[in-house]
Amino acid sequence: MWKENVMEEFSEKKNKLKELLHQYTKEDCIVAFSGGVDSTLLLKAACEQAARNHTKVYAFTIHTALHPMKEIELTKKLAAEIGAEHRILYVDELKEAGIENNPTNRCYLCKRYMFQKLRQEAEILGISKILEGTNLDDTLVYRPGIKALQELAIISPLMEACFTKNNVRMLAAEYSIPVHNKPAAPCMATRFPYDTPLDYEIMERAELAEEHIRELGFYNVRARVHGLLIRIEVDREDIEKLLQYREDLIGFIKALDFEYVSIDLEGFRSGSQDSRLPKK
Repeated sequence: MWKENVMEEFSEKKNKLKELLHQYTKEDCIVAFSGGVDSTLLLKAACEQAARNHTKVYAFTIHTALHPMKEIELTKKLAAEIGAEHRILYVDELKEAGIENNPTNRCYLCKRYMFQKLRQEAEILGISKILEGTNLDDTLVYRPGIKALQELAIISPLMEACFTKNNVRMLAAEYSIPVHNKPAAPCMATRFPYDTPLDYEIMERAELAEEHIRELGFYNVRARVHGLLIRIEVDREDIEKLLQYREDLIGFIKALDFEYVSIDLEGFRSGSQDSRLPKK
């Protein structure tokens, strides 16, 4: 009975999402497309409804050094497979969004800057609706960027349809979307404590450390930077496995010019750098 109720609720959410997107795609629209599972599902579902409405969906990927560079090629490939017109918007939010020292409202400043740029592109195309992939679970944690999206009237259909992250993955699997089980890849600024200077070169080194650990077979990976120390987070059940690569990790990470290598015994926690923020 429990499973039947869950699937019934999921079916209702799917229908709600389709209804919303059918309305939103009655005119050409833009989907902010990062290549993660949320935005990929949104793009797929939006294109499906746009085909019914005989309208066009533009997939805009914002190219920024704060996100893993390999994602750009992935977005090109996915957008082509889905059938959206893909465009890349180049920004330098580290210099232009006022986040050089990683303030606690970094996400708000960054989102506002990037989506203002996207609004300008939409105006050039004569488009009024911009869609993005925030889901319901994002509202349960520290996500100041959501306020910026609301201020700019950016539409979040997954959140409107009450899609949780698990719902997103379920529907993405139904659509056979190749990234349906892809781990989250938040911006590299999240690897640094708040109120410390951000630097592209150090972020690139942290990204290289994470890529190396993933290549060893780990799913959720974060390389948190504390000066000369790297604090590695993997899923708690993988910590003992990670220790098997002790010498490899020490050699690789020290070659990236970090002095100390540590493993966080609490394991992976999304937003672990937020733990000391004032509770509201």
